Amino acid sequence: MRAQRTLSVPIEFSGRGLHSGEEVRVRVLPAREDAGVEFVRTDLPDAAPIPAHIRYYSNRDRRTHLERGGSGVDTIEHLLAVCHGLRVDNLRVEMSGSEMPGLDGSAKTLVELFHQAGIVEQGAHAKNFRLEEPIFVRDGAATLVALPAERPGLTVQYIASFSDPEIEGGSFHVEVTPESFAREIAPARTFCLASEVEHLRAAGLGRGATRENTVVLGDPATVLRMPGEPVRHKLLDLLGDLQLLGAELHAHLIATRTGHKTNAELVRRLYDLLEAQETGGVIRRETGLDVREVMRMLPHRYPFLLIDRVIEIEGFQRAVGIKNVSINEPFFPGHFPGRPLMPGVLQLEAMAQLSGVLLLRKLEHTGKLAVLWSIDKVKLRGPVEPGDQLRIEVETQRMKGETAQVRGQGTVAGKLVCEALLTFTMVEP
Repeated sequence: MRAQRTLSVPIEFSGRGLHSGEEVRVRVLPAREDAGVEFVRTDLPDAAPIPAHIRYYSNRDRRTHLERGGSGVDTIEHLLAVCHGLRVDNLRVEMSGSEMPGLDGSAKTLVELFHQAGIVEQGAHAKNFRLEEPIFVRDGAATLVALPAERPGLTVQYIASFSDPEIEGGSFHVEVTPESFAREIAPARTFCLASEVEHLRAAGLGRGATRENTVVLGDPATVLRMPGEPVRHKLLDLLGDLQLLGAELHAHLIATRTGHKTNAELVRRLYDLLEAQETGGVIRRETGLDVREVMRMLPHRYPFLLIDRVIEIEGFQRAVGIKNVSINEPFFPGHFPGRPLMPGVLQLEAMAQLSGVLLLRKLEHTGKLAVLWSIDKVKLRGPVEPGDQLRIEVETQRMKGETAQVRGQGTVAGKLVCEALLTFTMVEP
């Protein structure tokens, strides 16, 4: 166990985004314990803070992108890697634009700024997750294996190979500590293949790339900063994406030709295991609502109250609830005889009820009803059967006047079973 950590004083820097070329100013401020790392778009006054968590990850080519309620931040993996490598848990990161400055294409400058500011310990313990079973992710030729560690800590190995046979691959293995991160990984710059340059430009990427901040493999003029620089940079990106787990991982990772998409999929699976380990049937009451409190907020009653407990709630932005599915549910005898399945429309109804709890917490909506107005982008991905615990998560995407839009999803044992985009209007009872 170690103490959570944050910066002693704020730091500031600015520069152009590697892909957008946009000039952006950044302030990184200390944050309270248990706050995590949050990104704030100062150019969007009404934008909600975006936590650095896998829940907010959205796939983008060649960069890590987080999005919440219509606003997003790009290419934040280098800063997150510094948080992971130097073990900094709580920060508020204010950005005047969408993309983090690329600086010299590595995390070296950020490490220096963090050290200059000073890192201080806080009162609470950092969250830890020790992997106890192997996990395997594969996407084409990319593979990422996570294995239980023989002792506490994180070791990573990256094995690189490139589509151009003239470009040498290689591998690099390291035990991640603040010292090894700053020395062996942080100085490695981002890279691309010479054969990709025109394609990237045509796709609107790399507008802020220069010979100083980007290694071009296959270009005779390229001079590497350190041996195996591209392979080390892949580890830099991987550590940045691992920060989205929200816990310090103790495991051994072996990555082959992976990128942000594969990294994120691994983090999602790790988070499912972490969450199952944390709950284990024990409900976190301090941030939730029991069924009596739910019934004080919702008019629904038997047999149509489909939320047993709210286990986590964040203002009127996000909530997590559970529905314990029993064979005694009144719909099972008819849906279907001999093959009981929870109807998809009732899964959506449970999602809508949890959304109502979330939206009605806002002061001006007190005493009103959250009436479902429309349902979009519905996908029913798996069965919900007697004995299952349906875990529902909803997040407010947009709220204006008497209307609100909420994105929701349901999982059983970590597997996605339903998702939808719900729109509500607030009415008087």
